[in-house]
Formats: sequence, C-alpha cells, structure tokens
Amino acid sequence: MKRIGLFGGTFDPPHYGHLLMAEQVYQQLALDEVWFIPSYQPPHKEEAKTTAKDRVDMTKAATQGHPAFRVQTLEVEREGKSYTLNTIQTLKEQFPAYQFYFIIGGDMVEYLPKWHRIEELVELVTFVGVNRPGSTTNSPYPVEKVEMPLMDISSTMIRKRLREGQSIRYLTTPEVIAIINKYDLYS
Repeated sequence: MKRIGLFGGTFDPPHYGHLLMAEQVYQQLALDEVWFIPSYQPPHKEEAKTTAKDRVDMTKAATQGHPAFRVQTLEVEREGKSYTLNTIQTLKEQFPAYQFYFIIGGDMVEYLPKWHRIEELVELVTFVGVNRPGSTTNSPYPVEKVEMPLMDISSTMIRKRLREGQSIRYLTTPEVIAIINKYDLYS
C-alpha cells in the first residue's frame, strides 16, 4: 500500500516554505510520495491573483527536482470551489489501495472545525499538522503532528515584495522566479 501525502493549496506562488513543509512530512512519516494539489478556487480565500494554469506551472517548476514530489491537477480540472472532501473522495475512488495523509499548516489546523463536512473528512484521511510561526497544531480532531524548522515565508509576502519591486531571491525557486518574470505575474 502506497502512503501518499496530499498538499493542497493555492500556491500563488509556491515557495520554499511549501517545499520544506512537504519534505519534512515526507521524511518524518516515511511517505512514498507527496502530491501537490493546486486549487482552482479555494473556498476559504479570495480568488487567486494568477490563473490556475500559471499556478500549476509554477508548482510543477518548484517541485521538479524532487523524485517523490508530484503535481495532481484534479481540482483545477474540476474547476469551481475546491472542497477537500470532494478531492479525497475522488482520490480514494481512483486509488483505493493508497493511504492518504492530508498536509496542513498550523493555521489550518486551528480552522479545521469550520471545514466543509469535517466529520466525514476525518474518517477518510489522516490529517498531518505542521507547525508554522504564530499557530499551533491543537485541534478537537485527530491530527498527526510534524515539526519543521520555522520559516516565515508566505505567498502574500512574496506578492507584496514583487509589487514593491523587491527581490524574492531565496524565497522561492529560480524556476518559479523565471515563470513570474517571463509572464510578468504579480506586478
């Protein structure tokens, strides 16, 4: 049985914090793979600043150097708001022999009670909470905890730096920066 980490997000843009988080869960839980799942339209955020295609391309570019990282485009292909329950149900139908671990940051662990049909969701997938600056991994729901070095990088901060003409070197991969520059994203 394959053990697969699922890492959903807007990835607008993906950055080293995302990659470090995925790597820590991959290593600490001895997973076979981690699938990054860019959302088409997240239910808990305003719309993304870039197109779904741009975010998929950036996520593929960010993860290309890791042999166990994949990009799963299920939510982008489905379009509309992306609820984790629908995604997990679909993946369990497609891969019934796989065991899935849904990776979330500490900020999302605190938000779990508000997730769409959370009672059903916790029966289908194991949540993995990763510590992030300013948040905890405490929840009334079962959550496996993974520690990682604190890295206070966010997509919001990267977009702000780009709008202000500041460098984002060492915040995301050179491949992601190349896509941002090529298509003049976030300016």
